[in-house]
Amino acid sequence: AAATGGAAAAAAAEAPPPAEEKTAFDVKLVSFDASSKIKVIKEVRAVTGLGLKEAKELVEGTEGGAKVLVKGVKKEEVEALQKRIEDVGGKVELE
Repeated sequence: AAATGGAAAAAAAEAPPPAEEKTAFDVKLVSFDASSKIKVIKEVRAVTGLGLKEAKELVEGTEGGAKVLVKGVKKEEVEALQKRIEDVGGKVELE
């Protein structure tokens, strides 16, 4: 019972109040254009600071579902980040 209560409390804590505008976002890589894979990996490295191997695994891992690139990004930065990834053939979603 304690585990269930803790999980519910954690979920409630993560949900933003509906009256407040969201100011921090998680940016997820959903998919990418196969012909642009190398460009997407390079951009993911630039955005996340990951090494080549880690960035490659993250990009290739999107075949199993969306992968979080960065968490808690400010609204102003999100749009630029989203454009950078999409310009090289990646598809992102915000959460």
